[in-house]
Amino acid sequence: MKGDAVPAIEPSVHTCSLSVRSYECDSYGHVNNAVYLHYLEYARHQYLRDIGVSVLELREFGYGLLVAKVSIQYRRPAITDDLLTISTSAVRQAIVGGVLRQVVTKADTTGESSSRPSVVAEAEVTWVCVDVRGRPVRLPAAFQQESPLS
Repeated sequence: MKGDAVPAIEPSVHTCSLSVRSYECDSYGHVNNAVYLHYLEYARHQYLRDIGVSVLELREFGYGLLVAKVSIQYRRPAITDDLLTISTSAVRQAIVGGVLRQVVTKADTTGESSSRPSVVAEAEVTWVCVDVRGRPVRLPAAFQQESPLS
């Protein structure tokens, strides 16, 4: 992201993966519910990086992207060493923010090659663009684009 323009957010599905570490699990051996916030944050940062948006450079331009609301539905547990895939996609874009949908899945461990990944958790994340004082501001022009998700 060089120059004066802030890159546009593209309405595509982005995926990244991570492995569950033992210290992220609770006394039941499942990933602690609060840890999913870290997983989702990691995936959002990967999403932004991969579409050419640097959080550090956004700050240099005087903007920030903050989470205003997260709604998570937990579907099934994840345990140590599970390989999780997190899909992130834009759902809506508004004047000062938008909504991302994030889905956490894990490979089916039944051994069937035709098995689909199991949904572990689904989240809807509302974000807002802010200025250096932390006040909501209109998205930079480069973020405002026509898309089928608008």
